[in-house]
Amino acid sequence: MKYLISTALPLCMAFAAPALAEDFNEAALLEAAKAEPALTIYDSTGKIKEQADAFAAKYGLEAVGTKSKAAATIKIIAGEAQAGNVQADVVIVSDLPAATAQLIEPGYTVSYLPSDMADKIDAKYQSPLIVSTSPDVWAYNTALNDSCPVDNIWTLTDKEWNGRIAMPDPLAKSLYTDWFNQMAMHHDAEIAAAYEAHYGKPLETTLASATEAFVAALAANNPLLTDSDSDVAAAVGAPDTTENFIGIMSTAKFRENENGMVLGICDSMKPMVGLLYPKFMLMTAGTDSPNAAKLFVHYMLTEEGWAPQAVDGKMSTNTQNAVPADEPSGVVAYMDAMMSYDATTSGADWAARQDWQDIWALARQGQLGQ
Repeated sequence: MKYLISTALPLCMAFAAPALAEDFNEAALLEAAKAEPALTIYDSTGKIKEQADAFAAKYGLEAVGTKSKAAATIKIIAGEAQAGNVQADVVIVSDLPAATAQLIEPGYTVSYLPSDMADKIDAKYQSPLIVSTSPDVWAYNTALNDSCPVDNIWTLTDKEWNGRIAMPDPLAKSLYTDWFNQMAMHHDAEIAAAYEAHYGKPLETTLASATEAFVAALAANNPLLTDSDSDVAAAVGAPDTTENFIGIMSTAKFRENENGMVLGICDSMKPMVGLLYPKFMLMTAGTDSPNAAKLFVHYMLTEEGWAPQAVDGKMSTNTQNAVPADEPSGVVAYMDAMMSYDATTSGADWAARQDWQDIWALARQGQLGQ
């Protein structure tokens, strides 16, 4: 059976999200914001409450930060827009494909970039506005190894590593099916080159791409699938473990090294050490507090505003905002070896999710060859 993931760019993705473009005037926005209702912000981290409170204290405004998972947030924003009863003002969401399809394309949200941030944020992160990227990396146990025992992702498909790869379940965490599609669309030649580097011969496959062949081989190698990054970290880096595991996880889990975990980055892994997954920061199109919302967007792009999430390993797209010195993983040294997410094809990621889930499930059951 041959599975083909289309790499055609959906027509709807030929256009960037609408951007509100005007000069940023803090004093004018603040004066206008004083007459607006309290600001309501959604994000998937509890840190948003701290950030909303700090923003309110700084500007003398009312702001409420609410922790909400991406799927729930998207449902809330879409539902309010459809009902003509918009309560939310700013939404920060990490599921770019779903947000693109369900919030941006229907016009329920808009992207706003303060003019004074235009030269601080890479163009690829500006429209729609991406506020941060979070690294997921291949990791190993530093107590059992002097260095990472694997330097090529194809090694993880070999019999030697059968049952000894740990990762969140791609059928439950769409980040990974999106990662597969991003690799197929933008990095497939690198995946093929990594195969040849590992095996000494070009890849021959009945599947549609080198990425599909890799995904199928990885799934068939019986990886340990978990419900969370914390479980991946425990499988790989628990101090009492005696068996080598390689896992992919958020660098935020490296903070557990302070509590005895022994995690290290596979810094020589080819063709990529890990991936960076982004978060949109959008304003609702029907907000009744547009000036306060713009102030908040600007605040979150500053070092002061982003600091509470920076300590968790989420990296601001504002290049002037330094990564905290105590960031535990050391991933900053390997940013050039990380795979960046290309938001221009998030619509294709959304369309291909079910296909990648099918490929993964069939290969894991031994029903899909390479």
